[in-house]
Amino acid sequence: MSTLRIVSYNVNGIRAAMNKGLIDWLKTDPADIVCIQETKAAKDNVNHKQFTDLGYHDYWFSAQKKGYSGVAVFTKIKPDHVYYGTGHKVSDDEGRVLQLDIGDIRLINAYFPSGTSGDERQTYKYQWLDEFHAYLEDLRKTRPRLVLCGDYNIAHREIDIHDPKGNKNNSGFLPEERAWMDKFLGSGWVDSYRHMHSDPHKYTWWSQRFPTVREQNKGWRIDYISVTEPLGQSLLAADIYPDVKQSDHCPIYLELATS
Repeated sequence: MSTLRIVSYNVNGIRAAMNKGLIDWLKTDPADIVCIQETKAAKDNVNHKQFTDLGYHDYWFSAQKKGYSGVAVFTKIKPDHVYYGTGHKVSDDEGRVLQLDIGDIRLINAYFPSGTSGDERQTYKYQWLDEFHAYLEDLRKTRPRLVLCGDYNIAHREIDIHDPKGNKNNSGFLPEERAWMDKFLGSGWVDSYRHMHSDPHKYTWWSQRFPTVREQNKGWRIDYISVTEPLGQSLLAADIYPDVKQSDHCPIYLELATS
């Protein structure tokens, strides 16, 4: 049986993550495809040869604003096509979505906006979510087998956050954001980790404002690899790697049967 191993990882600055052992971790061969969010760098400003030396083809979609946002994909399987952005100007200027076709699977690497900096960005986050959902719905008409990796910046349910009551008014756990996740997953998508695991206290992000929260595991699960229902029966494994610590996020993992 052929399988496809995918990792998604918000590195909170790829150069910083490289300085903290990202390359050494990739040398352990954790995945065939590694989807990176929040690169905060252009390809030309990174020693990207370190990735190609490991056998990865590397694709980058960086924000126009230096040191901000940006996504990249490192893949040992050469894609048939690569698509930069979704055609929505603000999102594309911020380098938020990078897509690869591998056989009949479309892999989408997305860095959803955060609303934590204030009302203006929260309003844009809602706009982005609506635009992106419409984009995905349209895409599924021609590409039904989709994998959506990324930092969604939303904790879906109370099981996905350490303090649901204390965070009910905070961006990332607002009722409108959680309702979007309900709508998204209710429209033919599978949250791969939650599909395979029902256990609580499994998180992918811990605030850096409080140094002890990671060791106390006071986190949020805001990183996901979702698949459309035609791929749901192909799920073999899904996991979270909290002990990999090059970022305030940790990597997440998916394994699919491809034949």
